[in-house]
Amino acid sequence: MKAKGITVEEILANIPPERKEAFTRLHNTIVKHLPKGFEASISYGGLGYVVPHSIYSAGYHCKPSEPLPFAGIASQKNSINFYHMGIYADANLLKWFLDEYPKHSKQKLDMGKSCIRFKNLEEIPFILIGELMKKMTVKQWIELYESKFKKK
Repeated sequence: MKAKGITVEEILANIPPERKEAFTRLHNTIVKHLPKGFEASISYGGLGYVVPHSIYSAGYHCKPSEPLPFAGIASQKNSINFYHMGIYADANLLKWFLDEYPKHSKQKLDMGKSCIRFKNLEEIPFILIGELMKKMTVKQWIELYESKFKKK
């Protein structure tokens, strides 16, 4: 489901009313805990948290005109989805997240490679998401991205 809006503010303003509070709180949690250098932006038509071209001019290898994605959130048909490339790329960070998740939510973890789906909006582990966002700096993410994904 493509976000409605072309700016961060427009996307936040167009979230369905029944999800607006949880979605906005998730966005604010992410922004509050983003390490220096990352920024909230439009990424692939949705709300993303990226390394801007001013820091990493090469952009994303799949589409260099896009800034390097790190995380994102989307309001989908049945859930609010949270995407985090660090837990996809770093096995230690993934293990940490999997170990910590049950301490923060009673809801069974519904997760793909980098996507966590929150169907019960009352069970979004905001504190855990905040902690996760602080675990990787821009420099660490660029180094990991270049070692794992960027074509040489």
